[in-house]
Amino acid sequence: MSLKTFKSYTKSTRGTVLINREKLWKGKPIKSLTYGKISSGGRNNLGRITSRAKGAGHKNKYRLIDFYRKKDDIKATVERIEYDPNRTSYIALVKYEDGVKNYIVAPNKIKIGDKIISGKNKEIKIGNSMPLSDIPAGTDIHNIELLPNGGAKLVRSAGASAKISGVDENYCLIKLSSGEIRKVINSARATIGSVSNPDNQNIKIGKAGRNRWKGKRPSVRGVAMNPVDHPHGGGEGKTSGGRSPVSPWGQSAKGLKTRKNKNTDKYIISRRKKRK
Repeated sequence: MSLKTFKSYTKSTRGTVLINREKLWKGKPIKSLTYGKISSGGRNNLGRITSRAKGAGHKNKYRLIDFYRKKDDIKATVERIEYDPNRTSYIALVKYEDGVKNYIVAPNKIKIGDKIISGKNKEIKIGNSMPLSDIPAGTDIHNIELLPNGGAKLVRSAGASAKISGVDENYCLIKLSSGEIRKVINSARATIGSVSNPDNQNIKIGKAGRNRWKGKRPSVRGVAMNPVDHPHGGGEGKTSGGRSPVSPWGQSAKGLKTRKNKNTDKYIISRRKKRK
């Protein structure tokens, strides 16, 4: 897909850069593979705000994606590629030889009419899903399971990919795009290729209204609040907050490590690269 720019008729169109979706399916999704979403507005089941700056947004339906790819040894044909408002990547509608239809995360460079298949000892071809033990080192992969039959958990966003960098007994060493090297059991599955829509990172929204369509509300700075609302609030005149950056609840906002899952630390060989 190519990028789409606009003539500077208005302030918002001057800097807007979007993705040209002319080649995507223009109709509605399959009704049996969707269900309605109820907007939470960032609130939990008690009605308390747990995620700030969320609310409203355009109404849309959730598309049911097959992250398991369990229909082994049955070929599927890519019928169409669609836009999904719930994720950054595109989705592909595939029809299996037994008549079943499913949505999958569309790999990059896949085309309408392409054949894909899942199972052991399959061809190394874009869209095919197989155990990590069958994939040679250096191959681009996405939709990676952490546990066998657990469904894809890693590398699902637009343009993402990972590589198998080595083998350690019953585990494969996966190098993620963040730079992290992680051990994953070799009976877990992954899909060949990278994720579609790599140009997503080049989007410039152009105006605040486009974020509101996505359900993103404005984020207010702590220094603009009152002391009762934020640790950085108050003070005479314009201040910098008077302390190191913290959240509204006093937790450090820069560099504090919050990871507490010690059970899976042993699977991380090398941590991700630090941002400069």
